Amino acid sequence: MVGAQGCVISELPSSFSPESKSFLKNQLLLACMLKNMMDIEEGIFEKYVYTCGLDPLLLKTKKPTVSIRSGGDSTGQSSGDSLIPGLYDDMAMDILAWASRSDYPNLAFVNKKLNALIASGVLYKLRRRMGVIEQWVYLACSNMPWEAFDPARHRWMRLPRMPCDECFTYADKESLAVGTELLVFGRELSGFAIWMYSLLNHQWSRCPLMYLPRCLFGSSSSGEIAIVAGGSDKNGCILKSAELYNSELRAWESLPDMNLPRKLCSGFFMDGKFYVIGGISSQSGRLTCGEEYNMETRTWRRINDMIPGWGGPMQSPPLVAVVNNQLYGADLTTNEVKKYDKTNNTWGVVKRLPRADSNNGWGLAFKACGDKLLVVGGRRGIDGEVIVLHSWCPEDGNGGEPEWDVLSIRERAGGKHKCQSFHHSCCCS
Repeated sequence: MVGAQGCVISELPSSFSPESKSFLKNQLLLACMLKNMMDIEEGIFEKYVYTCGLDPLLLKTKKPTVSIRSGGDSTGQSSGDSLIPGLYDDMAMDILAWASRSDYPNLAFVNKKLNALIASGVLYKLRRRMGVIEQWVYLACSNMPWEAFDPARHRWMRLPRMPCDECFTYADKESLAVGTELLVFGRELSGFAIWMYSLLNHQWSRCPLMYLPRCLFGSSSSGEIAIVAGGSDKNGCILKSAELYNSELRAWESLPDMNLPRKLCSGFFMDGKFYVIGGISSQSGRLTCGEEYNMETRTWRRINDMIPGWGGPMQSPPLVAVVNNQLYGADLTTNEVKKYDKTNNTWGVVKRLPRADSNNGWGLAFKACGDKLLVVGGRRGIDGEVIVLHSWCPEDGNGGEPEWDVLSIRERAGGKHKCQSFHHSCCCS
């Protein structure tokens, strides 16, 4: 693309097709930046905005943080040494921060400097400061590689195969996305292990173990930190300890113990605090209380009767999700979505769950995806099993029982593949 004053974007690789909608959107974001600085003719700009389905009012709000001049920049940088020829690097970074991160692997082929920038993680920190958030879904099925799904663009991406041993491959796993990492917890022949996938280098590596390795814990992430609480150690003892993981430091930190030990529980962040809910503390029955962890005071507060005793002893951990600081749960005994009333400590029915096969909740994901609730589950058909992703925006209300939207249907080869692990998270912001 050639702009005013001889501003030229270097040639993109053939895999980055100019025919694609994603290319046009990224191109228009650049055009928007140039328009704000160079007074590109309004009519021409608006025509291409509407053609590609972008909101011109939204684009007009994306103001550049620097101005552009011909030649080098204030640091003496020449155009031949820039990320995008003809643009200052700080301006180019503003533009790249608005591009979809699913295009970053292709953009990395433009030149070595851009490749190094994307691999450094600096762009992800800039995106957080600018408030650029993308929600992705990560899921895995038995004996199959992990996959990433971009719900905004309906694009599937396969992750490299994890270089773990066979014990880890076939054992039950738990997963958690934090910062620019996807953590997968499981067991190898030598004991507990954590494998980490990096969005920066697109490779798997080992993550440091917790101070007290565990399974069947409650967990959740917020930005670059995550908290795991409870669970079971290698000897089967139920724990009440908790740990915090910092993805930027790649280090674990011990937190104060909860009031009660529990495993098969669920965790979530809400109103700036971490909660753990449900689970069991013995073989006698399920816990209906929850606990709230205040990160400022480093204290736990017990909340009695926070969740009903949905299901029996073989039930999965509570299926809960937080959207806009409101807690929702999936009650499989009645096949309903319920909403938590913080003031009265009660639950009310919101709507019906979409159809999805599960075994007492196992193999079913109930997650938050931006301002939407997401249900991911398998469905058996004539040609085998497929994975269906349903979404619904609670802000649309429940009047008239609005239908769940089908985001995607992912086919599996044959009927022998059963989904065993799902995870959704916003991995960068």
